[in-house]
Amino acid sequence: MSSTERTDGDDDGTAGFVAQWRNGAYNCFSSGHKFCREVCPVMQVTRNEVHTPTAFHANVVAMEKGLLDIADVARDYVHCTGCGACELRCPNTLFTGDFYRFRTRTVQLVKAARALAVDQGIHQPGWQRWVEETDRQRSEPVLGGEVPVSQDHVRDWAAGLDLPVGGETILFCDCEGAFHRTSVPRAAAKILKAAGVEFGLMREQWCCGGPAAEMGYVERAREFARHNVDDWRAVGAKRIIVFDPHDYISFTEDYPSYFGDAYDFEIVLFVELLAELIRDGRLPLTNPVERTVTYHDACRLNKRKGIHAAPREVLRAIPGLTFKDVDHVTQWSYCSGAGGGLPIERPDLTAEISRRRVAKAAALDVDTLVSACVWSERPLTEQRGQLEIMDLLEIVALSAGLEDAA
Repeated sequence: MSSTERTDGDDDGTAGFVAQWRNGAYNCFSSGHKFCREVCPVMQVTRNEVHTPTAFHANVVAMEKGLLDIADVARDYVHCTGCGACELRCPNTLFTGDFYRFRTRTVQLVKAARALAVDQGIHQPGWQRWVEETDRQRSEPVLGGEVPVSQDHVRDWAAGLDLPVGGETILFCDCEGAFHRTSVPRAAAKILKAAGVEFGLMREQWCCGGPAAEMGYVERAREFARHNVDDWRAVGAKRIIVFDPHDYISFTEDYPSYFGDAYDFEIVLFVELLAELIRDGRLPLTNPVERTVTYHDACRLNKRKGIHAAPREVLRAIPGLTFKDVDHVTQWSYCSGAGGGLPIERPDLTAEISRRRVAKAAALDVDTLVSACVWSERPLTEQRGQLEIMDLLEIVALSAGLEDAA
């Protein structure tokens, strides 16, 4: 069974898809509000009507009326980073009062439309190649790092750290961290060890499967999820620590939908644990970091999960740091362009979205843009100009006096 709900006589899944999403689509289509457009990072660049969140919903109405099918619009659904800004800006979300729990579900609609396309044999060439290579290597084919992408090298980042395998608490290292930004998982491991947190690594870590799910390859994503969950259970894990927001989304949203009540792991977001460790005095920050920084809210933390206080608490605890904040609501319209598979199919859009984000940071007269998302740091670095792009864990490791962390 795919992510689209098939019904008897519905060989291509369209009727099930429309039935699942029609109410939300009509809610959007009939309201006439289009506030979402100006906070959409893709729409800010392309100004193309078919790339708007409202168009994504209107397509469902048109499909119900037989005016088009998924083949007509599948390419349009590439143009979404999955940031969730449109959901927060939607009046239909705001009117509920608690907009982090009751909201228009455009991100999930986009994922479902992509899955419907894949089910019908409609593939985006970059995504198809990416998922096939991920399936072959068991990790995403991230490029540009010093570590070869393969299971033989998935733990190279931990060389010399003497980390055990298994245990009740597992540190999950995402593909970008394992093969490209290895300084981030090294900082994460050093921080945990310094704070006295006992943890281990997986026996055989595969991709979380989240990117495949976002691109519409749900069955592939389930295979990765099943392997990882089986690995966790085999080593007796009960708690999984993640530093990447994309993994956090996968483990708190996708995996529960795959496994239901049988999925009973505690998922711990590193940045929230980090704030707790500093607050409780378990991780003293004694080395001043003489930088002037601002913070880039990772979309999947701030907009998708409502997590914006913890990283700011951490930054304000670092001695010597001058922190020029931009409130988290303003950052609803900010994005690096790194999510939703956009860099694979439309790298030009990702580059422009990141360029605009860096320009907003530079206007604050800072020397460093700090992120808590390793995936956002690649496009931001490519467009950084005079700014330095650092992960929050890297800058904390500096202040904690941990060698080889940055």
